[in-house]
Amino acid sequence: MSRVGKKPINIPEGVTVSIDGQLVSVKGPKGELNRTLDQEVRIKKEDNAILVERSNKSKMASQKWGLSRTLVNNMVVGVTEGFQKVLNIEGVGYKAIVKNGFLNLNLGYSHEIKFFIPEAIEVKCPKATVVELSSYDKEILGQTAAEIRALRLPEPYKGKGVKYEGEYIFRKEGKK
Repeated sequence: MSRVGKKPINIPEGVTVSIDGQLVSVKGPKGELNRTLDQEVRIKKEDNAILVERSNKSKMASQKWGLSRTLVNNMVVGVTEGFQKVLNIEGVGYKAIVKNGFLNLNLGYSHEIKFFIPEAIEVKCPKATVVELSSYDKEILGQTAAEIRALRLPEPYKGKGVKYEGEYIFRKEGKK
């Protein structure tokens, strides 16, 4: 039995949830999200909560049960509170600037990198070495943060590169 799948998802005030078969639409103050769930799970709305149930007793249904509940919960949390990721840039001369819908990054290459910011993402640079990403869609936020980090992965000798806030980079000793 899934411990995650059994929990009901509470619907806060100001959030509208509509269920049409396997399509779930969640609308709130920060935005609107839609997702089609797998046929292995059933979703229903009771009072002020959403319940996710298995449609049969197969192993695949058990695997999708907790996942589906988490995806719907992330939709509800995203349209009410939103999600945030912070990236730190370390290195001499490394910096970031937001300009005209692009994130301009100087990451030690011979050229400046212009990274297009998706519509659902809001980017702020309070310092030249800190990039704050926020969005109501957790999936797009994580993908965008991973793409920015991949432009200059943190290296293990000096720790230069783009890393998530709080990420520990294992340091190696240099050649002796």
